[in-house]
Amino acid sequence: MDPLRQLVYDALGTVEEPDLKKDLVTLGMVREVEAAPGAVRVVVMLTTPACPLKELIRSRCEDAIKAFFAQKGLEEPTITIDLTSEVTSGRSGGGPVLPGVRNIIAIASGKGGVGKSTVTANLAYALAASGARVGLIDADITGPSIPTMFGCEDEQPGMVTRDGRNLIVPVERYGVKLLSIGFLAPPEAAVMWRGPMMSSALKQFIQDTEWGELDYLLFDLPPGTSDIHLTLVSTVPLTGAIVVTTPQKVALADAQKAVSMFKQPQINVEVLGIVENMSWFTPAELPGSQYFIFGREGGRQLADHHNLPLLGQIPLVQSIREAGDDGLPAVAQRTESAKAFRGLAETVAREVAIRNAQALESASA
Repeated sequence: MDPLRQLVYDALGTVEEPDLKKDLVTLGMVREVEAAPGAVRVVVMLTTPACPLKELIRSRCEDAIKAFFAQKGLEEPTITIDLTSEVTSGRSGGGPVLPGVRNIIAIASGKGGVGKSTVTANLAYALAASGARVGLIDADITGPSIPTMFGCEDEQPGMVTRDGRNLIVPVERYGVKLLSIGFLAPPEAAVMWRGPMMSSALKQFIQDTEWGELDYLLFDLPPGTSDIHLTLVSTVPLTGAIVVTTPQKVALADAQKAVSMFKQPQINVEVLGIVENMSWFTPAELPGSQYFIFGREGGRQLADHHNLPLLGQIPLVQSIREAGDDGLPAVAQRTESAKAFRGLAETVAREVAIRNAQALESASA
C-alpha cells in the first residue's frame, strides 16, 4: 500500500466509534482512502443514517490524520471526510419471511392511552427523514390509528402479482410504507374478530405484502399481551422491542407486564428500551414550564429496574395531539417536541446498531 494511504489507515485505526467502542478500521467502517501530498479524502460508513455522533466521528478522524502527519514531519493536508451510512442488520441470513428487511422492531405498551401509536408514527417519520427505508404495520387490528396520523384514511393499498402470488402494495406517505386494517375497512366500522382472525390478518400483512428492501419495519402493537404479540414473535425474528409508558403508576404496572412478556423464555425478545411519553405538560403560552401531572421519572425508574436504556422522554403538548389529528407527525415541525422525537429516533437507531454489532461479534466468536 502507498505509504501515505497506510499512514491515513494507521491514523484512523486510533479513532474509536463512540458507541461500539472499537476503532473504525477494525469495524470495517473505513471504505475508501485517497491520499496525496497536501490532500486526503476518506469515506466512512456509519452504522445508521440517524447517527447522532457523526460530527464527533468526523472531527476525531480529522484530528487523528493531522496528528499522524505532524509526527512524520509532513505538511498538514486538506482533509475531506465523507460520511455515508448503511443500517446494520439484526437478522442473520434474511430468511424466507421478509428477506429484504434488516431490522424488525415491535412497539408495545402495557395499557392503552399512553400514546404508543403517536410515538410509533413519529419514530417512523424521523427514521425515514434521516435517510432510512422504513415500513410500518399497524397491528392494532381493532383500533387502527396509523392512517389518521399519516393523513391517508381514504387511501387503499394496491395489488401486484409476483411469481403467481397476489401481493399487497403498502400505502406510502412521507417516505414510510404503511399497512393497516384501517385502509381496508370503513372508518366507522367496528372490527369484531376473534383472536385467530386477527392473527391471520397480521400474517397476511407480513407474508403477503411487497415490502421490498427496508432498513426498519416497525409494528404498532395493540395494548396488553395478546394473540397478536404471540403471532408476531412466532412469525418473524424481531430485532427488539420498545415499551411505551407514561410516568403514572397505573401505566407503569402494565408496562412492567409488557417488559416481562418479551423476557419470557418462549418469547426471548430483547427490549431495546423504554419510552416515557407525556413526561410533563408544557402549555403553549408557557413554553419553558413543566408540570408533572402524571408523576415524575416513572419511565426512568422502570428502565433502571430492568437495566434498560431510557430511550426518550416526550412532553405532553397540544401541538403533538393536533399534528396527529391533522395527519402530519409532530416531528415534522420546528418545535421542542419535534426535537424530542428526533432525539428518540437517533437513540433507537444507535441502540439497534449496538445490539446488531454485539450479535455479529458473538456469532463470529
